[in-house]
Amino acid sequence: MAIMITDECINCGACEPECPNNAIYEPAETWRYSDGTGIKGLIIGLDGTTVDADASNPPVSEEVYYIVTDKCTECTGFHDEPQCAAVCPVDCCIPNPDVVESEEELLVKKEWMHLD
Repeated sequence: MAIMITDECINCGACEPECPNNAIYEPAETWRYSDGTGIKGLIIGLDGTTVDADASNPPVSEEVYYIVTDKCTECTGFHDEPQCAAVCPVDCCIPNPDVVESEEELLVKKEWMHLD
């Protein structure tokens, strides 16, 4: 399951530097699959679609920090717990009930983003 940031976010920014996948963005900021990952150019996404990893995507939120679900691995393969939730002073980084993934799926996502 990916993590999401609720509208209780106070925009402190503590979570952003903690994310090993660069899946957390400031409000209204565009995002790219290539940001902070090892993927570049045209890629086959985990859902089988072809996407340009370097293309800008619209912000998920205009109001609060947000997490790109396709890039969130809940820190699986990096840490024992999601680091955004560990550092959030208002506990607004919570599991996203709409995106449930197994540990195996999260590890596949991690490997897909961090091909070295």
